[in-house]
Amino acid sequence: MTKYGSFPGTRPRRLRTTPAMRRMVAETRLHPADFILPAFIREGVSEPVPIAAMPGVVQHTRDSLKKAAVEAVEAGVSGIMLFGVPEESKKDALGTPGTDPDGILQVALRDVRAEVGDELLVMSDLCLDETIDHGHCGVLDDQGRVDNDATLERYAEMAQVQADAGAHVVGPSGMMDGQIGVVRDALDQIGREDVAILAYTAKYSSAFYGPFREAVASSLKGDRKTYQQDPANVRESMRELALDLEEGADMVMVKPAGPYLDILARVAESVDVPVAAYQISGEYSMVEAAAEKGWVDRDRAILETLTGIKRAGAQNILTYWATEAAQKLR
Repeated sequence: MTKYGSFPGTRPRRLRTTPAMRRMVAETRLHPADFILPAFIREGVSEPVPIAAMPGVVQHTRDSLKKAAVEAVEAGVSGIMLFGVPEESKKDALGTPGTDPDGILQVALRDVRAEVGDELLVMSDLCLDETIDHGHCGVLDDQGRVDNDATLERYAEMAQVQADAGAHVVGPSGMMDGQIGVVRDALDQIGREDVAILAYTAKYSSAFYGPFREAVASSLKGDRKTYQQDPANVRESMRELALDLEEGADMVMVKPAGPYLDILARVAESVDVPVAAYQISGEYSMVEAAAEKGWVDRDRAILETLTGIKRAGAQNILTYWATEAAQKLR
């Protein structure tokens, strides 16, 4: 046989010959502890409500949410991120359900902590969009613009009531300037130095949030481009990263995950804190829709997307497949 460089002596295919060989030399391994399960709790429903745009995902009742938390623990999942969906009539211009100790998210936090204790990290979405009548992530000024500093005051109060309700971790997701420092100060003021902050550091204004809007019964009109990041930018993300770390973030996150693996890799290479990525609703729904039509192998596609996110540098992945994927791995 003609020799071409190191071939035929060098044959990389030798390390791909059998499942055992491929498993032994795999550079990236998924583990159930990598995963965090996002979950929706809806006020005023007696049965779980399927989300049409997210096949297999539901808006939970209090009882079904507790069951989902137990299943996540049994599968070895590390955390559950809770999103509260209040009754429409309770939404107002300040997002009052978000700071009401008896608001649906705070009720859910207490329920899940009572059910699983410290066996699962109980995390809370810290944002106003689910509770506010106009659907933006903050309160509006008299010109209809999101008022950054007035919103921070609401976030501070939200952090305190979520901590009191049992959150191990709060996730400020509104992309307001200064939000991490304000939330850290608010938690420390009530002696909750133990509550960690997962910073939504690079959260892009993405088309892939579409199904999530149904999941949280969003009232949003327009878009969030004045506070979420421009998909065209990289340096902006690195600046946000530096600011979040300076303000006291314990963990940082990139959202969405799949379309921004380059950003995820840059972030992971730059920090010494845990890095998470959120595989969002649109990413989930695309795979589910294609699998339903028989266009992709669903199980392989799920694990392949998750492997790609971890390979890019995510230590933890928020994914709606968290429990299912963990069960497959175990």
